[in-house]
Amino acid sequence: MEYEYELKRLESIERLRGMIDKIKTAMFTTYSTTEGFHSRPMGTAQLDVDGNLWFFTNEFSTKMAEISTENKVLVTYADTERNSYISITGHVYLSDDRAKIQELWSPILNTFFPLGIDDPKLALIRLDTEHAEYWDTSTSAIVILFKRIKAVLKGDTYEKDEHREVDL
Repeated sequence: MEYEYELKRLESIERLRGMIDKIKTAMFTTYSTTEGFHSRPMGTAQLDVDGNLWFFTNEFSTKMAEISTENKVLVTYADTERNSYISITGHVYLSDDRAKIQELWSPILNTFFPLGIDDPKLALIRLDTEHAEYWDTSTSAIVILFKRIKAVLKGDTYEKDEHREVDL
């Protein structure tokens, strides 16, 4: 039974990775008791094999101040062209793991961190995913049409998208 759960969890992580790799940019939402919710776009560095999300950040940014008070966040992704949507919640932690920074570094990040990988403000956010939910209707219009026709002919209900909830 535990083996089946672990296999399903790993399959879900791979499904999410495929969707996130196509979208890349997330809306990263923090919460502050004084300011309420605050969202900002952030590029995803990685969804690792354990289901953790990684983001580069300025260690001294507003979001880090908000996270130091309340470390539960919401991260959402939307790809309207493919009709794919993801919502992820979890707790976040600041990491200054230089090996992980080196592993995930990309030259495009020089735009945000002009001193490069040795920028003293450079850090990583690790989001330990607790719950993920996704909707995906990334099939072509012709496939959707055939599925609708098939449902009508068989007297079935047309299931227009894939919707799953995953506890990681």
